[in-house]
Amino acid sequence: MANGILIENVVKTYGEGNTAVYALRGANMEVAQGEVIGLIGPSGSGKSTLLKCLGAVIEPTSGRMTIGDRLIYDDGWKVKDLRALRRDLIGFIFQAPYLIPFLDVTDNVALLPMLAGKSNAVARKEARDLLDALDVGHRAKAMPSQLSGGEQQRVSIARALVNQPPVILADEPTAPLDGERALAVIKLLNAMAQQFQTAIIVVTHDEKIIPTFKRLYNIRDGVTIEELAAPRAAASHKQAGTAAIKA
Repeated sequence: MANGILIENVVKTYGEGNTAVYALRGANMEVAQGEVIGLIGPSGSGKSTLLKCLGAVIEPTSGRMTIGDRLIYDDGWKVKDLRALRRDLIGFIFQAPYLIPFLDVTDNVALLPMLAGKSNAVARKEARDLLDALDVGHRAKAMPSQLSGGEQQRVSIARALVNQPPVILADEPTAPLDGERALAVIKLLNAMAQQFQTAIIVVTHDEKIIPTFKRLYNIRDGVTIEELAAPRAAASHKQAGTAAIKA
């Protein structure tokens, strides 16, 4: 299995000695290129901490993390520019779309490739192509306030994909959506993962989408346990794929 993400025995503690608090006690995870996996667990179990560590938002205490063939952390960061790492290798999708309200849809998506050094014309063309692929190209000149919730989430997915990062981290991306739109978002993520060979981790409490994952990681007290999806998950996923995808 070609690795998009490899997390090995990642530990995160806050404080030292007798006052140390363990947020992660030895998390392990492997996600293949083109695969979407679910990360579940109770509140306070370490889900968000693990995502923040992999996303280079906070530094682990120990362990190893690899993205593709690049070792990014081994008991210390192996990358000098963490901002460039986040920009070039990791896409983020959040519970709220967090679109920039004074930029239109195209510029919201084109901003990252512009920051990466691409010309405005090239960045906007790449943004429009991706918006077309996600069926929101007709909203390219709209402002975020003019979009429905489902359209905003599609634009946030386009923004996460525009630099074609090998990894996307999605934190509760379907929480504000109803059942049909939630399943539509997961279908889109699976399609984009296959098209761009992106490894995607979806943190979720959403019971509507949990049966769609072929593999799950359950995290409790900072320790991850891999779970193969139940047989009903595959059937639910197939059914979800035939549902209408209107947002």
